Order: sequence, then structure tokens, then C-alpha cells
Amino acid sequence: MKKCMLSLLFLLGIFNLKAQDAINYQTPPKEIADLLLAKPTPSVYINSKAEWMLLADRILYPSVADLAMPELRVAGLRINPDNFAPSRQFLINNFTLKNIKSGQTFPVIGLPQHLRAGNIHWNPSEKKICFTQTNPKSVDLYVIDIASHTAMKINKAPLNLVLGGSISWIDDQVIIYHTVTRPASMAPKKPLMPKGPAIQQSLGKTAPSATFEDLIKSPYDEQVFEFYATSQLVENKGGLETPVGKPAIYGSIIPAPNKKYLLLRTIKKPFSYLVTAFGFPSDVTITDINGKLVKMLVHLPSTEGRPSGNDNLQDVDRDYNWRDDEAATITWSHPLDSGLIKKKMDYHDAVYALSAPFTGTPNELFKTQMRYYGTTWGNSTLALVYEGLRSKQTERVSRYNSSAGSVEKLYERSLNDGYNDPGSPVTFKNKFDREVIQPIDGGTKILMNNMTGASPKGDLPFLAKFDLATKKNEIIWRCSDRYFEYVQDVTDPDKLVMLTRRESQTDVPNYYIKNLVLKIGDRQVTSFTNPYPQLEGVKEQKIFYKRADSVDLTGNLYLPKGYNKDKDGPLPVLIWAYPQEFNSKADAAQVRGSQNLFITINWASPVFWVTQGYAVLDNAEMPIVAKGDKKPNDTFVEQLSLNAEAAINKLADMGVGDRNRVAVGGHSYGAFMTANLLAHTKLFKAGIARSGAYNRTLTPFGFQNEDRTYWDNPKLYYDMSPFSFANQIKTPLLLIHGDADDNPGTFPINSERLFNAIKGFGGTVRYVSLPYEAHGYRGKENLLHMLWEMNTWLNTYVKNAPGIKIADAGK
Repeated sequence: MKKCMLSLLFLLGIFNLKAQDAINYQTPPKEIADLLLAKPTPSVYINSKAEWMLLADRILYPSVADLAMPELRVAGLRINPDNFAPSRQFLINNFTLKNIKSGQTFPVIGLPQHLRAGNIHWNPSEKKICFTQTNPKSVDLYVIDIASHTAMKINKAPLNLVLGGSISWIDDQVIIYHTVTRPASMAPKKPLMPKGPAIQQSLGKTAPSATFEDLIKSPYDEQVFEFYATSQLVENKGGLETPVGKPAIYGSIIPAPNKKYLLLRTIKKPFSYLVTAFGFPSDVTITDINGKLVKMLVHLPSTEGRPSGNDNLQDVDRDYNWRDDEAATITWSHPLDSGLIKKKMDYHDAVYALSAPFTGTPNELFKTQMRYYGTTWGNSTLALVYEGLRSKQTERVSRYNSSAGSVEKLYERSLNDGYNDPGSPVTFKNKFDREVIQPIDGGTKILMNNMTGASPKGDLPFLAKFDLATKKNEIIWRCSDRYFEYVQDVTDPDKLVMLTRRESQTDVPNYYIKNLVLKIGDRQVTSFTNPYPQLEGVKEQKIFYKRADSVDLTGNLYLPKGYNKDKDGPLPVLIWAYPQEFNSKADAAQVRGSQNLFITINWASPVFWVTQGYAVLDNAEMPIVAKGDKKPNDTFVEQLSLNAEAAINKLADMGVGDRNRVAVGGHSYGAFMTANLLAHTKLFKAGIARSGAYNRTLTPFGFQNEDRTYWDNPKLYYDMSPFSFANQIKTPLLLIHGDADDNPGTFPINSERLFNAIKGFGGTVRYVSLPYEAHGYRGKENLLHMLWEMNTWLNTYVKNAPGIKIADAGK
């Protein structure tokens, strides 16, 4: 007891430092630190025939020193100015090849000494794999030869990955990629004295804008963007680099299926100060494979003029792409309603096509009654057309027969109705090396893969045959309710041979080969072991409960190893959640997730605290449901309270959670939820809010799925903003934010201002600003310190909470 009191006094002492005092990096308890730093199982890249597997070990968490390297933030991009690459990448530090049939593994010879790999692509015959190597001063391109297990650098000019750097195999020997045009030493130097002020103006043209980060702010920024984004396309054949066209700012490059043409999008001036690089004006063109102009398709304006509101678009062409089942046919869509979805129209979009040599008149392929989302091509009689409305959370899928020019609806559903999701069509490579739908059973059916498989029993993925005539889905394989297993790929549609990934609460995720026709036993092709042995014995279960208005809810409950409620009593609780909007109660009530998942940990997980004696309720459902003719957010705070109260009551009724010692937390919109719950309820002992937005007037043209603007409904924006009620936040709140947050809407000023407001009214609040962190955190020292902050906060205000009982609050 004495030791416990001394620990509590120490923790309170840490939190009673002066408001502006800085402390050195701290580390959490060893159990938490070891979980964070455990080496995860490798990432897997498998060829389409499931013959070879490339195993990739990831660089888990770089140091904060790595994050602190030079970085340019311009046009919505974050660039390493030394190597013409994104400054924040998830890279790989080792490769291993595995022959799936024999089970043999082979180290890859010739890899760079300090491997930092990305952008992995198989060649058409799947005998080679290319990848980029990011060096401190350049980016190189390597090719792995599968037969010899050898990697070799093939480029001479350094690559430019600033805008993504498309890398495309033209055939087994030829690759196209972007290269740097001038060395970094020639980058524009920022003058101490600018030529004049930075000026923006509007001359009466409507331009509602989202709250993007890292935008161009000055003429100097324009020069920097142009310098770093300009690249030269090159064709590499046998190590010989040949320029393709002239240097330009290439937004995208897509080779035609027959590899004789390129579809290019080149970014043009004037550069916008309101949107990111991919919203700048651009030209969409077709060139031959050598870069010679064949067809100017369209000049696209800046997206500054996009109208606000879900499903509204600019009145311009969009979705330019190649038709995958033809040699060289370009397709695109155009709004028939001038881009305004509320216009009363029989059809809102039309889709057009133009075939090589691109000199004729475009053909109208079909029209859609909702917004056109895209097409999965198959052949001349089969393609699946997707359309929908985000505002109504609705999707429709139709069959398009291009030979007959007919469109037939196959199904329509709510996007939140997981139970009736038939899955996605299984695709296979055609003669052009493009993924297309391959009909089966004499062309009457297609294979559908549902990697989630939502059901009243939880997620049970399945493979099905969809009958194109009856429009019925026949499930031919479904995951056992003892596992969570999904189809990674179908390698033989006739013999129904497939590669699956299987896991359970006790089985580490691994890959298996199944044969549904021969029905021979599954063959395991990987043998990954548990990276988290310290979590063995932790109890995981999906719990079901109702809120006061009868909406069904679920959550994933984790209880400590060896816990016995009769012996140990109710535990302190951490509830972690993220709200979601629904247009119907039935959709909101559906069961999501699986209780058969193997427990894995990443930096954002709340499961760390099951090792510290907490009951952890992760993914506690927080549905916000439309009621009557109202929109979901019209009763946002009321429904948050109902959700939270139901979760606490369930844990208390089970005897595993102490309702007087409950914390709530979340990241991003979950942080927004947390601050609102603390402002409007007395249910919790503490809150943890990471990288949230707390003042909705800073996102005045909409947020999440809310498409009403601040000026449409200022009261809604006020009522949903916890900043408006900062004077009511008396429950201790820990605010954490990356000081380089790159997510639209979650500017760090949100946390800064909420902290100041709560402090101004005498609340208990702590604000931790993590250096160099974006919306998702990465730096090892920052992550360890974040976990220490959270652990200390929970122990101080929840596990060892002093003061009145929550149950007595307000009496």
C-alpha cells in the first residue's frame, strides 16, 4: 500500500509541473514497450499463380532524428529535398524469396547494404520484380531475377518520386519511370527579402475549399514545387535509358493495354493556393510510346471551383482511363446535371469511349442514374458498372454488355449493409496483362470474393458464384466460425484453387492453399510465429449489448491474462472508439468485426493496457443514426451519450468493469468524440484525445459525412464543437497532437486552443505536442513517450482515481 501511494504521489508530481515545463523523453512499462517494438510478421507479395512469394521485413518505427531530416511542405506534399522522394514513407529493410510449391526460401543476393525499399511490381511474366531503393541523396531502381534470386540496379539517372513516380512494366524487359531533371543543389534558394507580399483574391467566382494542409503560400513555394515536381519520363531496356517526351510535371502515366500509347496527365500553371497539387489545372493527353502527342483530350481547370456537398462535382470530364479488355480504348465520364446532384434528372452521369487512332467522335457507352464510380471490365458482353450516392450511402452495380449496348441492374444496397454485400468480382490477367473479370460455368456466372463477409455471427469471409441471370449469389466456400480466414487470391478459377489467409485467437495469421474441387487438405505455405508471446492468455471476446433506444451495439473486449472476476472483482476500464454515421437503424445494428482475430498490436492500439490490469473495450460501436427526417448529426451528442452509457452498463453488468473507473479515448474523429463526451456527460474519470478537431467552424464546408456548411446550419457546427463547451470539461483530459499533422481539418491549433480554453476555466488538462509527427505517429521515441503519457494519465486518474464516485455525480 505504501509503495502504491508513493507511486501515485510521483505521478501527481509529474503532472503538477509548470504548464510550460518540458521533460525528456520517457518510456512506458517494459510490457508496453516490448509490445510496441516487437518485430511483426513479414509483408507478403505473391504472384498470380501462387508459385512465388516475396517476404518483406518492414522498417517498423524510425527514430525522431530520421523524422527531423530536411522536409519541404508544399502543394499538399511532403518532400525530402535531398532525394526527390516523399519524406515520410513506409519502407522495407529485407527481402526473402519463397517457392510456394517446394517450400524452399532463398535470400536475395545483391541487395543494397542499407535496404530501404518500396514500390514493388512484378513484371508481366512474373519472373522479375522491380523495387525502388531510397538513398539519402537519390532513389534507384532495382530488379530481382526470380530464377537466380539476384537483385541488380538498372537505372543511371536518379528517380523522381515526388508525385508518386509511376513505375510501369511495358513488357518483360522494358520499364518506364520518372527521373530527376536537375540536381537538388540547383533548387531555388529562399530570398531573405521577398519581392513583395503574397496575395490571393477572388473576383466573384464560387470556390468553397476544404481545409488542406501544406499548401502553396507564396511565389517562392510555386518555384519550389515546379522544381521538385518536374521529371523526365524514361524507358529502360536492358539498362539503356531513353527519354520519353519532354520534361513536365506528370500527375499520372498509364500505358495502354497494347503498350503502344500512354495516357498522361500533366499539371499546369497557375498553381493553386487553395488545393493540393492533384487539384491544379492539368492537361489529359494521349501520346505514342515514345512520347509524341497523338490526342489532346481535355484541359482540366483547378478543382478550386468544385461545389461543396456530397456527390457534387465540377462540370468537367473525369475518370479518364483505359478500357482493360480492349487494345487501346480510352473511357471517361461527364456529369449531365452540371455537377449538382440535387437537379432533377433521369440520369446524372454519362460514360464515353474513344478508340485508337482517336480521330473519330466519342461514343456514349451508357448513363447512370446516380454518380458514376467506375467499371470493372471483363469482355465484350460483360463489365460491372458501379454508381452510387455518398449522401444516401447507396451503391448500385449493373451489368454492361458493350456488344448489345445494354445496362442491366444486378443489385443495389446500402453501403453500410454488410450482410447483403455479395463481394467483389474475382479478376484474372488477360492477354494484355490487365486484370479483368473471367466468367465461369459457360459464361453464366462470375466468382465473387467477400474478404469481410459480415454476418450476425460476425465477419465470416466467403467465395461465391454470382449468377448473372438470376442475380443470386451462391456461396461455395465460407470461413469456419472457429477462424477468420479470407481468400487472398483465386489462382485457378476452373479447379477453384485459392490462396487464403487464416487466423484465430490462438493461431498466428498464415497463408494456405485450398482446392475446392479436389477437396484435398489445406497446404500451409507460411509458418509465421507469434511476435507477441506476452499476450498469450489474454481473453478476447466480442460483446453484444443495446443502448436505451434499442439500437444493437458490439465491441471487442480484452481482459488480462489470468483474470477471474469472482476473485479479482471489476477492473478499471479503457473504452476506445470512433463514431460512424448511418442512415438506418438496421444498418447500424449489424455486427461488425470478428471475435476470431489474432491479437496484433500497432502504435495506435489501446490493447497495450490489458497488460496493465485494465479491461479494454476496443472498437466500441458509436453509431450516429438518422432519426425520422433528420440527418444523423442532428442528434450527435445525444447519441454519443447513449452509446457510451450502454457500453459502461454492459461491462458493469458483466462484472468485469468498474463503472466508477472508466476512461474513454480515440484518435482523430475518435478524439472529437472523446472531447464531446467529457463536455456533455459525467460518465468518465478521464479522457485521452489524440489528433482531433474540436472546433468545427475551422472546417466550415463540411466534415466526415456532414455536407451541410457552417452557413447552412451554424447551430449544428456550434453544438457539435467541444470547444464551444470547454467551460464544462472538468473531467481530466489528455490532449496529444503531432506538431506536423497533415490531415485535412485536424490542424494542431485545435488541441492548442482547446487546451487554453479548458485551462482558462480551471479544468484538468495536459497537452503533449509530438515533434515532427503527422496525423499518424511514427517516431520511436515519440511513440514510447506517448504510451508513457497515456499510461501515467490512466493510472493517475482512473486506476488510482481519488475523489467521488461517478455513480454519485450530480446527486
